[in-house]
Amino acid sequence: MILRDATPQDAPAIAQLGAEAFCAAFAHLYNEQDLSGFLAASHSPAKAAAEIADPGMRVKLAVDDAGKLLGFCKLVLACGWPEHARAGNVIELKQLYTDPAATGRGIGAALMDWALDFARERDAGEIQLSVYSENPGAQRFYARYGFEKIADIHFMVGQQRDEEFLFAKLL
Repeated sequence: MILRDATPQDAPAIAQLGAEAFCAAFAHLYNEQDLSGFLAASHSPAKAAAEIADPGMRVKLAVDDAGKLLGFCKLVLACGWPEHARAGNVIELKQLYTDPAATGRGIGAALMDWALDFARERDAGEIQLSVYSENPGAQRFYARYGFEKIADIHFMVGQQRDEEFLFAKLL
């Protein structure tokens, strides 16, 4: 597995993997209209390209030796929930997605290690992320890295409001 920065040419693959990973975990929760609208807004090639080009974001890819996308991690270099910030210079981990067919291969761990190293290099005092309240597997993954729940928040998918937890780690 190789970690590398995303390029504009990666946008379609990022969008496709993002949609596939989201649907594998959560599609059963939503009606078709809410899900399709969310995917079009959040996991389109145009959205991925804009994030790659955004100087306020970093997008790191995990690829195999043949260049196939195995996962990605998006960091926002600003605090997503300033009302809950406990330190200065807070970075948001926006998405950490892996190919559903490749889970358990250390992809998420490699991307998380990169995210934490990057945040420390940027002298971040805290890293925050949102995790679905009914996703104990993801919560356990983040807890292994020292993240803890600091607030109840919500996440909108179309007209549906999901209860989420704000997890954070002081660096």
